Amino acid sequence: MQAINDQFNAAGATVVALTHQLASFSKSMTEKHGIEFDMLSDPGNGYAAELGLRFEVPAEVKKIYQGFKLPMEETNGDDSWTLPMPARIVVSSDGIVRATDIDPNYTSRPEPEKTLADVKAIG
Repeated sequence: MQAINDQFNAAGATVVALTHQLASFSKSMTEKHGIEFDMLSDPGNGYAAELGLRFEVPAEVKKIYQGFKLPMEETNGDDSWTLPMPARIVVSSDGIVRATDIDPNYTSRPEPEKTLADVKAIG
């Protein structure tokens, strides 16, 4: 998203990301990667759950993560082993959801260009 963030700005859109990580981890990531859009924190994936976009990490994936020493409990701020589904939601200035790209396969990510096209389609 950062790579085409200026195109979103030119289209009059504001990009906001919602992450399951604690704000302190998000801040270091935004600084490290030069992310210029807002990154909001949803520890415990409470809002993702309200949207129906939270899933429990399967046991076999949990073992892989633990084998790589990924500190999920530390970065997420809880021990739920839940993650949000990859999703992009385009909301118009009147608060109406105009487009979504959601995939329950956590390894699949919506393409930023598709989201930009959805923004431009709003007019």
